[in-house]
Amino acid sequence: MNLDYFQDPSHGWIAAPLSLLRNWAFFPSRYSYQDASFAYLEEDCDAARFMAEAAARGVAVTLTEHHTNTDHPIRQLPRFKETA
Repeated sequence: MNLDYFQDPSHGWIAAPLSLLRNWAFFPSRYSYQDASFAYLEEDCDAARFMAEAAARGVAVTLTEHHTNTDHPIRQLPRFKETA
C-alpha cells in the first residue's frame, strides 16, 4: 500500500483512508487530523501505531514524502474524532 507522508518544519502526518481505519478498527488520538476521506496520523504516536498494525496484518506500506517549509495546511483541519 502506498500512502502519502506530509511534513512541515516541525511535524509530519501519514494520510490514511478513513475507510481503512474503520475496517481495521484503528482509532487515532486527538493529535491527528481528518477531512472527509482521510485521517492524517501524527508521526509521534499514531503513525507508528498504524505502521505496526499494518506490519501485524502483513501489509507492506510505502510512504511518498511531501515536504513544505511553512506550516502545512493539515494543521487547519479538524482534530480526529470517530464518526459512526
